[in-house]
Amino acid sequence: MKPSVAESPYAWLRLGVSLALLTIGAAGMYSVVVILPSVQAEFGVGRAQASLPYTLTMLGFGAGGVLMGRLSDRFGVMVPVLIGSVSLGAGYLASGAAPGLWSFALLHGFLIGLLGSSASFGPVVADVSLWFTKRRGLAVAICISGNYLGGTLWPPVVQHFVETAGWRATQMGIGLFCVATMLPLAFVLRRRAPALADTPPGGVRSHAGSPRALGLSPAALQTVLCIAGVACCVAMSMPQVHIVAYCTDLGIPAARGAEMLSLMMGFGIVSRLASGWIADRIGGLRTLLVGSALQAVALAFFLPSDTLGSLYVSSALFGMFQGGIVPSYPLVVREYFPPRQAGVRVGAVLTATLFGMALGGWMSGAIFDLTGSYRAAFVNGMAWNAVNLALIGWLVLRSRSRTPAEPAPAV
Repeated sequence: MKPSVAESPYAWLRLGVSLALLTIGAAGMYSVVVILPSVQAEFGVGRAQASLPYTLTMLGFGAGGVLMGRLSDRFGVMVPVLIGSVSLGAGYLASGAAPGLWSFALLHGFLIGLLGSSASFGPVVADVSLWFTKRRGLAVAICISGNYLGGTLWPPVVQHFVETAGWRATQMGIGLFCVATMLPLAFVLRRRAPALADTPPGGVRSHAGSPRALGLSPAALQTVLCIAGVACCVAMSMPQVHIVAYCTDLGIPAARGAEMLSLMMGFGIVSRLASGWIADRIGGLRTLLVGSALQAVALAFFLPSDTLGSLYVSSALFGMFQGGIVPSYPLVVREYFPPRQAGVRVGAVLTATLFGMALGGWMSGAIFDLTGSYRAAFVNGMAWNAVNLALIGWLVLRSRSRTPAEPAPAV
């Protein structure tokens, strides 16, 4: 990779544009949660039915990550981002005029989830990893923080306009904003990524392009990473999805629970940036192992926490410890798979993490319904985290035992 391209001013410009795209595109994940009570009231349905648009959005988001990643690998990241920009605009405009719940939910699942927000997540993160070598970990961490940044900015903005203009006008306004901002940003990314030498962060040896990296076939390694992604995010979802409900069960106002969630997100951004810095020195796989171990510790802190002060501390620690896990997966992919496969393979692993969040959120609620307590749900999260820790620890051990015998591939 030429010095004029690697981590050049243009590469940093792309990073800034990518961060903006992730922040704007995150509207698809968060806006539907804010307008849920208004949608429920207008369509006269129950809470479970009113939650259907969010479920379909997340399912579409996950499936779209693989599809958009494949398009990015073949045509460059600008193509999926253009598709996503138009789809988000059309989805929000159409859903703002939806006559019933089912049409509203399907528009969210197909246009906003499958073709919209998914285009501004996995493919963009994978593309950023192609433009950096020495600071790849930090660059990916900055980029993927846009998802948390969107979660911080979008809810209060959407709530304000729902209260002042109504949810339908708010939907249409979001659609127009996405098109007006994302389309111009997409054209900044029109240059295709160069053919990169597989130089990993921190001088850690890369096996990208090796037919049996870590002694595993590409399909086997991808499968292990996807299972690990599901496991870590089932554990991660317990506090993120249920912290507000957990607080209300303890007699703590829901507003305080919302503040704890915001605290998690804020410290999560700090954690992601720190993990990127660490990954540039020890590699993505070892950073992922450290993050998984720290998340286990953070989950354990919640078990004895039943007061306002202790829950604030536990929430802050959880955000600080878990934020760096998801950004490590794209780095592992870049270390062990060829650059030309980055889009689809990063998309597949990030899709697994989204599935883990959806599964874990539902599973924790089901366990609560069965036991009447969130204690068993926290223990369940710790068990899934142990699965993730075992899988990543196994990969780290294989990397340590095989590295001396495997020369770096010729570039």
